[in-house]
Amino acid sequence: MDQRIVLITLLIKLGVSAAVSSVLARSRRFRVLLFHEERTLAENLEMVLFIGGPYALGVVVRHTVKNFVSADLAFESSILMGVITGRIGGMAGGLLVSLPQLAMHDWTNLPINVLAGLLAGWMRHLATDREAIWSFSPFFDLSIYRWIRRTIAKSFIDWQTSFFVLILGLVFVLQQSKRAFPNHTFALASPNWAVTAAIYLGTVMCVAIALKVLNNTRIEMKLEEQDRLLLQARMEALQSQINPHFLFNTLNSVSSLVRFDPDTARDMIVKLSNILRRLLRKSDNFVQLREEFAFIDDYLDIEVVRFGKDKLRVVKELEPESLDAIVPSMILQPLVENSIKHGLAGKVEGGSIYLRSRISDGKLVIEVEDDGVGLDATANVESGTGIGLANVQERLNVLYGNAARVELDSQQKIGTTVRIVLPTPFAEENNLPYELRSNTSR
Repeated sequence: MDQRIVLITLLIKLGVSAAVSSVLARSRRFRVLLFHEERTLAENLEMVLFIGGPYALGVVVRHTVKNFVSADLAFESSILMGVITGRIGGMAGGLLVSLPQLAMHDWTNLPINVLAGLLAGWMRHLATDREAIWSFSPFFDLSIYRWIRRTIAKSFIDWQTSFFVLILGLVFVLQQSKRAFPNHTFALASPNWAVTAAIYLGTVMCVAIALKVLNNTRIEMKLEEQDRLLLQARMEALQSQINPHFLFNTLNSVSSLVRFDPDTARDMIVKLSNILRRLLRKSDNFVQLREEFAFIDDYLDIEVVRFGKDKLRVVKELEPESLDAIVPSMILQPLVENSIKHGLAGKVEGGSIYLRSRISDGKLVIEVEDDGVGLDATANVESGTGIGLANVQERLNVLYGNAARVELDSQQKIGTTVRIVLPTPFAEENNLPYELRSNTSR
């Protein structure tokens, strides 16, 4: 083969290595497997199929497309699969990519590829820090002098250097096999020492480029995981906020009812325990709307006892089809608390709270309205008092972005309406029991 063709082929092989790695990184399942360093044997073999499949196809392309030998990266991919999945995965990967080569009578490539996968997997096993695998580069140290001094001083060769030397050794074995069995070994070879050096370096670069591309995917996955954990922490912080005065006042009410109305006191304890149990369910970020209203029922039943039935009335106007929609957990409690604390508490004669839900134009609309004292003209969602509107707005921003909104309509001495508009995902099961108390007062 012409020496210039060999050099051009080496350059194309670098591009093929980067392209295959980039395509693999688009698979969601592959990204998940790649992200977790500790994998089961079945998951490692799944990784081998992900990686080895495209490279085995490249061997077929090399055979079917004339003069396109750069598509065959079976040797390099065996090293790649070994260092990513381990010894068993490396051997399995070497076997997988060698099967098309057997059909082309390149028989000696099979043991060499399996050996390459085994030794690369062995190198992975020896790595004390798995992150060293992903930082591998053919330019392992820009200062040869510093490397030599460090090696002599510490009497060891670090993992990066060892892996570099291993790849060179494996290329040497492949080159010798090519010379001994030229008709049964596929490998780029050249009598020119400079081109031969380029072949050695090109193999190292193919492995390093693939690792760099896949490592970028791992870094993206780590950033996504950190963002997810941060959002989860924010959600839990927002979700767990409830006015402690509500708990204190409820317990005081229970203590005052124990002597002259023990049945009501017992009911309040049961409802309070339901509320606390719900607050402890941190994993439930989303629930059906019917479950959210069931929680509000317990909350309001306690408030009705505290304020008196003649001072606090609750009216529910709920469309049955809206109750199957999925909503963020604990999204209504801050709004109801605001209505009582800032709307009705300052009204001597008390008042009513109206809870409404409906599906409108493909959106779920939930309204919490009171006929209390209202808010001043400068009130808005961001200036919501305590954990109320600002809490709800923050949670919706985290979960939906611009797909959800909170609207506030308030007039002094008339009342306040808070309206939440959400996308309408529905649960698969829509037959959960719930006693609707629509259009009724209690």
